[in-house]
Amino acid sequence: MNNILVAILSFLIDKMFGEFGFVKHPVAFIGDVIGFFENKFYKESVFRGFLLVVFVLGVVGGASILIYIYLGMLNKYVVVILSSVLASIFIAHNMLYDSVKNISVCQDKKSAISQLVSRDVENMDESDIYKASIETYAENLSDGVVAPLFYLLLFNLPGIIIYKTINTMDSMVGYKNKRYEKFGKIAAKLDDVANYIPSRITAIFIMIASKQKNIFSFYKDGKKHESPNAGHPITAMALACEIKLGGDTHYFGKLKEKATFGEGKEQIDSYDLNKALEFGKKVDKIILTTLCLVYIIGLLESLYRL
Repeated sequence: MNNILVAILSFLIDKMFGEFGFVKHPVAFIGDVIGFFENKFYKESVFRGFLLVVFVLGVVGGASILIYIYLGMLNKYVVVILSSVLASIFIAHNMLYDSVKNISVCQDKKSAISQLVSRDVENMDESDIYKASIETYAENLSDGVVAPLFYLLLFNLPGIIIYKTINTMDSMVGYKNKRYEKFGKIAAKLDDVANYIPSRITAIFIMIASKQKNIFSFYKDGKKHESPNAGHPITAMALACEIKLGGDTHYFGKLKEKATFGEGKEQIDSYDLNKALEFGKKVDKIILTTLCLVYIIGLLESLYRL
């Protein structure tokens, strides 16, 4: 019950306040740990990448468990409040929404989208930029919102911290280029495992939010993605907005052939981006409603037992 209450409160804190810019973000500390190991012990080796994962999870996971144990010594109401505030830092929908929304209103769209995606932006037209924005928004609804809450519900504060550690490792070293193809392989695979269930839950939420008749129809195109997870929320958002996402994309100076996702128009504009953002808001409501219902049911069950 405490886990559910902390999930509800942390979700609301992120919605109301977003990032706490006056302190260094814990993900930045996690990045420092990853960077330390890479700078000292990098080698083009899968085994060295395995050691990176062990080292980083050992340091950050150990710290998160110590924090959890310390909080357990405090008053239970204080524990809920502090846990909720700390957990909210690892939920990123407020920041994600604002960053993607900015694409539709800013003047230098290429510079703005380059902060959100790893693909080459030099030759992108406006349609490409809006397409990339919707794709990264859909994918990060899973990585930044659903998955953190999922692991918070299962494993409390250590769960959300360890998940974000795995996700951060993937975002820093999980690339298929010369430097990271071997070194980042274990981190990338671990991230795939961690996001397997949350990505599919996210896709289902998007399908429900857009009132699709077959809420599992995202799977047909979603499984075509190179990632075992990213294609599902991307396809769900494409179906919701009645557009086609994906397609060949430039990464690190090379054209990469990619599948397409969804059915509909291929020239994407600001209307489609704003539509995707609206579906994201509806997903928020579904998440909050689900959490509150589960919490109320748990309370009623506890009262019944009394």
